[in-house]
Amino acid sequence: MNPRPTPEDIAASAQRVRASGRAPTVAVVLGSGWDGIAEAVDTPLDIAYAELPAFPALGVAGHTGTLRLGRLGGAEVALLRGRQHAYESGDAAAMKGAIRTLAAIGCTTVVLTNAAGSLDPTMRPGALMLIADHLNIAQRTPLHGEPGNDRFVDLRDAYDPALRQRAKDAATTLGLALHEGTYAWVLGPQFETPAEIRMLRLLGAQAVGMSTVPETILARHAGLKVLGLSMLTNMGCGMEAETLSHAHTLQVAQGAREAAARLLRALVPALVA
Repeated sequence: MNPRPTPEDIAASAQRVRASGRAPTVAVVLGSGWDGIAEAVDTPLDIAYAELPAFPALGVAGHTGTLRLGRLGGAEVALLRGRQHAYESGDAAAMKGAIRTLAAIGCTTVVLTNAAGSLDPTMRPGALMLIADHLNIAQRTPLHGEPGNDRFVDLRDAYDPALRQRAKDAATTLGLALHEGTYAWVLGPQFETPAEIRMLRLLGAQAVGMSTVPETILARHAGLKVLGLSMLTNMGCGMEAETLSHAHTLQVAQGAREAAARLLRALVPALVA
């Protein structure tokens, strides 16, 4: 596993997936609380990230580091059970090899999920939010060193409007509340201060987290359509009296796991239809 994967690493990873006989068109990157959908996959086949030279090593609790291939509601899917975050190494391009492997095997759509803090008092812990746009507060990019004009990626409608509508339709059919808002990416791993939370709210963000935005940039650069979903696991620092910790994030995420899995189970096949 190479922190700076080469084209050869990506080709080797794509070949390993193709050798499985599976041909996914939709990929889902599973953040904290979203892994319950893996249990719903028919005829699952697992490939450890360690077998895929373009994929990262993982070091965060709740991320298993396995690529699960199979069928979900008739759709061929690839589930990435974990991501490497930029805060682990300082590298915003940590998921570059994984995202480019997805494009190389024929995926056209990627669903990016995460656990995030809520900046909106109406979105309580356990709620789900559809990402409409993002704020790159860290002002880092996974495209440093990319050659040519393609590196100037247009991020208008980075989170595909048609896919967002399908997500809303799926939630309505299930009777699930699905909020929509702007996600702010901060580097972490420390949580935000109360002053930073006040700033983010003034900037128009409804949620804050430490992932997803680099993957969105990579996916758009690779020509993939993107859908983003956040699970709100806490209120922003200073908004309430709770003490923030990763253990608390995982505990709340576990409680919302079933609703998240229900949404993905209905939504993923609709992205293919």
